[in-house]
Amino acid sequence: MTKWVGQCPECQSFGTIPDTPILTSRAPSRPLERRLASGAPASTAQLIASVELDSARAKPTGIDELDRVLGGGLVPGVVVLLAGEPGAGKSTLLLEVAARTAAAGGPVLYATGEESAGQVRLRAERTGAVNDGLYLAAESDLGNILGHLDTLKPTLLVVDSVQTVSTGEVDGAAGGVTQVRAVTVALTALAKERGLPVILVGHVTKDGSVAGPRVLEHLVDVVLHFEGDRHSTLRLVRGIKNRYGPADEVGCFELRDDGIHGVSDPSGLFLADASLQRSRLVPGTAITVAVEGKRPLLAEVQALVAGKDIPSPRRAVSGLDYSRVAMVLAVLERRAGIRLADADVFTATVGGMRMTEPAADLAVAMAVASAKLDRPVPGGLVVLGELGLTGEVRRIAGVQRRLAEAARLGFNAALVPADSGLTKADRTAVLRVTEVTHLIDALTLLGESG
Repeated sequence: MTKWVGQCPECQSFGTIPDTPILTSRAPSRPLERRLASGAPASTAQLIASVELDSARAKPTGIDELDRVLGGGLVPGVVVLLAGEPGAGKSTLLLEVAARTAAAGGPVLYATGEESAGQVRLRAERTGAVNDGLYLAAESDLGNILGHLDTLKPTLLVVDSVQTVSTGEVDGAAGGVTQVRAVTVALTALAKERGLPVILVGHVTKDGSVAGPRVLEHLVDVVLHFEGDRHSTLRLVRGIKNRYGPADEVGCFELRDDGIHGVSDPSGLFLADASLQRSRLVPGTAITVAVEGKRPLLAEVQALVAGKDIPSPRRAVSGLDYSRVAMVLAVLERRAGIRLADADVFTATVGGMRMTEPAADLAVAMAVASAKLDRPVPGGLVVLGELGLTGEVRRIAGVQRRLAEAARLGFNAALVPADSGLTKADRTAVLRVTEVTHLIDALTLLGESG
């Protein structure tokens, strides 16, 4: 390294070292090039038109409501993640799927890491899911499960649950982020290599989302959420992600003592009594039509307004979005002049139905106003519409589909937003359609039923 020196290191005299200019040469900069070695492809590229479709065709599971959500059934090599709260019925449903798949032909391996083989056998006896082609393996080690696969060569693998399985290839306890990711990656690669459908049971967190790393949902092909009120027999399987079918479909099931059964026409479960709703007039109830996926479902909204001059009134909500109910109550008081600030207000849905779409706003408003004024909503009427902060009734999607479902169940009148795209034939069909533009226009119908 060049530096300044005042004293000569040889003769020890000062000022005898001549000044020498320093010349610097800098090589021209060039971008860093990284060369990647090309390898032999595992398969040759082919025209998209020449790709065989048989490898992507779904095979029905034998349970119509589950096939609806899956998009027709299980595709060879598909990896399905079914998540839900404890006790919701995930294992019961998958045991039924495994038994029916085994009955259709080919062995099925049900690997359980949470229960013993005896516990699963007891459930199978109760639900009638015992089959000669269904094999149980109480294993929590991935290597042992792979050994069973090599021996049995099943047509379906069910792992209950992925959080209980671990592998010795990575560090960490079962259920940890590293273990869950490693197990899912290994099972996904195995499913694609062998064309084996794999169903994984997953846990959920306290807020209802899928437990584990977020990459878990990206690795699998289908993500289903199993939901339902613990105190109700209704269960919904909701599609969150589906690479082989619709991602917004919903399957309805009813949990009974002898197992879980699909409900092809679930609208009656969400009404207190469909026949009485058309004849008996009860204040505080309103009927609406919700859309779950592509399926319209009739639902009943109930409301109760109690007391007056209460310093700190209560607001209790069940089955509805709390923030939207609070907005509806504010619009009722400010835009329609219905005083609710000093009274307790309770709102709920019937049958464990959960509605979060804005299309139920007008039905909630009609039920609360009916309970406050003690005037029933006219019989045989369905109420559809979203409320704005100024009290206007906004358009919603799928009005024709909702009205067709209401007419099929015997309702004869409908309250819908104006400019809903209804044709003249829709207005003169079975339902008597009334279009409204503001909340006050809709509340005038309460006087007609009193």
